[in-house]
Amino acid sequence: MAEKIPEKLFLLDAYALIYRSYYAFIRNPRFNSKGINTSAMLGFTNTLVQLLESENPLYIGVVFDVSEPTFRHKMYKEYKANRETMPEDLQKSIPYIRKIIEAFNIPVIEKAGFEADDVIGTLAQKAREEGFQTFMMTPDKDYAQLVTENILMYKPAKQGGSPEIWGMQEVKENFGIENSSQVIDILGLMGDSSDNIPGCPGIGPKTAQKLIAEFGSIDNLYDNIHKLKGTQKEKLIEYEEQVRLSKKLATIIKEVPIEFNKNELSREDVNKEKLKALFDELEFRNLSERLKLEDGRQAEGIQQTLFGEPVVTQVSEKKMDDINSVPHQYYLVENEMQRASLRAELAVSGEYCFDTETTGIDTHNSELICISFSFRKHEAYCVTLPSKFDEAKQVLEEFREIFADENILKIGQNIKYDLLMLDNYGIEVKGRLYDTMLAHYLIQPEQKHNLDYLCEIYLNYEKVHTEELIGKKGKNQLNMRSVPKDKLIEYACEDADLTLQLKDAVDSDLDKYEMRELFETVEMPLVPVLVHMEQAGIKLNSDVLNEYAGTLREEIIRIEKEIIELAGMDFNVSSPKQLGPVLFEKLKIDSNAKKTKTKQYSTSEEVLVRLADRHPIINKILDYRGLKKLLSTYVEALPELVNIRTGKIHTSYNQAITSTGRLSSVNPNLQNIPIRDENGREIRRAFIPSDEDHTILSADYSQIELRIMAAFSKDESMIEAFRQGKDIHAITAAKIYKISEDEVTSEMRRKAKTANFGIIYGISSYGLSQRLNIGRSEAKALIDGYFENFPGIKEYMDKQIELARNKGFVQTIKGRKRYLNDINSANSIVRGMAERNAINAPIQGSAADIIKVAMIRIYGQFENLGLKSKMVLQVHDELDFDVFKPELKKVQEIVKAEMENAVDIGIPLIVEMNYADNWLDAH
Repeated sequence: MAEKIPEKLFLLDAYALIYRSYYAFIRNPRFNSKGINTSAMLGFTNTLVQLLESENPLYIGVVFDVSEPTFRHKMYKEYKANRETMPEDLQKSIPYIRKIIEAFNIPVIEKAGFEADDVIGTLAQKAREEGFQTFMMTPDKDYAQLVTENILMYKPAKQGGSPEIWGMQEVKENFGIENSSQVIDILGLMGDSSDNIPGCPGIGPKTAQKLIAEFGSIDNLYDNIHKLKGTQKEKLIEYEEQVRLSKKLATIIKEVPIEFNKNELSREDVNKEKLKALFDELEFRNLSERLKLEDGRQAEGIQQTLFGEPVVTQVSEKKMDDINSVPHQYYLVENEMQRASLRAELAVSGEYCFDTETTGIDTHNSELICISFSFRKHEAYCVTLPSKFDEAKQVLEEFREIFADENILKIGQNIKYDLLMLDNYGIEVKGRLYDTMLAHYLIQPEQKHNLDYLCEIYLNYEKVHTEELIGKKGKNQLNMRSVPKDKLIEYACEDADLTLQLKDAVDSDLDKYEMRELFETVEMPLVPVLVHMEQAGIKLNSDVLNEYAGTLREEIIRIEKEIIELAGMDFNVSSPKQLGPVLFEKLKIDSNAKKTKTKQYSTSEEVLVRLADRHPIINKILDYRGLKKLLSTYVEALPELVNIRTGKIHTSYNQAITSTGRLSSVNPNLQNIPIRDENGREIRRAFIPSDEDHTILSADYSQIELRIMAAFSKDESMIEAFRQGKDIHAITAAKIYKISEDEVTSEMRRKAKTANFGIIYGISSYGLSQRLNIGRSEAKALIDGYFENFPGIKEYMDKQIELARNKGFVQTIKGRKRYLNDINSANSIVRGMAERNAINAPIQGSAADIIKVAMIRIYGQFENLGLKSKMVLQVHDELDFDVFKPELKKVQEIVKAEMENAVDIGIPLIVEMNYADNWLDAH
């Protein structure tokens, strides 16, 4: 007679799996359009679905801990006392996860006074007695103590792997013991920091395993304690009571007063309607498709389709698709006939995706290796290019008309990079553009937007990673020329193919998130503008910087000598390790000075600014550090960034970095060049026109953020001041101090100006007092006076916070959204930051929208008129131009008109302009 196969029961440790899911996404959390962190929900649901698909359990239960003390807390009051409060995002996930489990019709089990592992241990024992084989699904190693012939651990799979099933043999091998009950002895010796079980100090996992392997148990170890020597013996004797307590705390009990009823743990059909509603709310598109929730079939159909007949043997979990699992047709195009055939198909395609592979990431110093095209899903073509520039240019020339055809939509991922590379070879891409990176940036601005990430979340696909071909970033990284041709073709074609697929997946979200207009009228038209700006570059006079470097070095040496004199001893001013004792031990500037984790005094800028009025040495140190940073970061570094071929600096603009919509720049980061002090501003003197026939024109919006605040708040006093063209800071001072404008002093105006700009950033009285170096009471009076005289501002701020609380986001004048996931946080510091963003993000983001529109219009005018002048820099609210002198008047007219009329906010936008033979004097 054949041996009867035991029925299987799966018991899931809910919180262990939920925490695991949450932290799996900690570097790259998932959010839906409402700003809800769905990481734990998605991870847990994926784990659950993988289990149901691979094992198809007939009996299953999810066991939760109950949030109240257990018998272990009575035994040891410090039990789990070290655990941090559950993250707010995770707390909010629990009700959703319970609803998901309920929609799957899976029983939830919990018992007050006992932990999930005790409940699982008891049910597993009772199920074994009734002939069941029980699988305890958990990543927690403590469960190994429960493993017997028919009670097994089921450890969820890591990415790309299969679940681990631990029976007796696996427990023995992993712990180096004879039977699973000895796991408790090991835990008793080593303790468990996550549960605050103390164990014996100085004994870790390896020592604990070695001792139990030798002596068999804690009892036998103490019976033979005389065989041990030295500190280990002394520690064990000293902490014997603690070790025995730790063993009790680590023991999972199997006597919880709970009944095992297999009928109550029998899995029923999925409630398709509930599950679909939840997945729609959480925006789990891939899971909806995976579970066939979109096709209108009933829940019973899902049961049959997904899970079929029970699976007896272990099945590997469902992995993400990759190049090896998805059928595709990728073609090498390397001769004239093949290229002609490809061009013919591209010409009638209506839209195509293209992608370039190059020798590096710097577009001004890299070469094209190949270019790939895709116009049908799972099909792509790789056009290889000769290594010699002229020969490669000749091949690309064959595709000029294809790229110039304005009737064809060109799709790319970070398409600006590809346009720049093609421009280096004289190929201009015209017509409508579609960048999947920028589309996703508008949809989820806080998330990653790289191709690997987008493929994972939209296509459930793991693409070939660049590092697999050329190694990790660093001096030993290869470039794509060294990659074998067959691998290069697969990689290049896959990128084009996936980007084409992404376009369809991402595009529907543009409508869902109401981002299409912003995408099509602002972000995409801006791409060619940035391409031309980056290619134009700006000339740098390195001699000016070299001369300035000498001046700075002399000043640094002078200040260093003054610091040493004030300290009364010689020391390395640049060393925080030496500076700390000088400030806090010798000079005794702060008796409550804090130390860092490395036991050094903190001498950060934040600390020093707070102590600035206590000793003259502090401001000297701040000046010293500022000048050293200026010297190394800009004055010495900028000449190194001059392109040898063009003699110019070509900064690279990022459209998809900041959450507010502002552009950022790298190589160099021109946005961060200091302009508030004379030393920083002097750097701008080195930026000059391209030749004697050109001049630098600088155009800057005047107080644009205050004007936007006035427009949004509809505060009559502020609106009237701007309409009359008055000095807003003087008016603010007059109102706050209740005096006439003629009586306002420069100091009053300075304070009012700081209040004006600080308040739109949600500054507190403490923050204002620090910035103005005044008392908190005076700062509070300034803010109170401000709101009293500009009541519309306060009303606007309160409304924005309330709006953010209700919707989870705020919007700019062009509809750009800033998601504020922490706006309802119980943590006042975290919530306060979100509230400040609710006030400022619409203002700062609207300023970004406005200048982008202006850039697009100015560029269009220059192109239509065929001007030689070029827009070369964008820094915050400022645009800078390399102007052909005969065109100066015309350019000034265009720039002023387009900047001031880019967007009608109901208040005049004012642009201040000047020109000179360097950037500093033009500003």
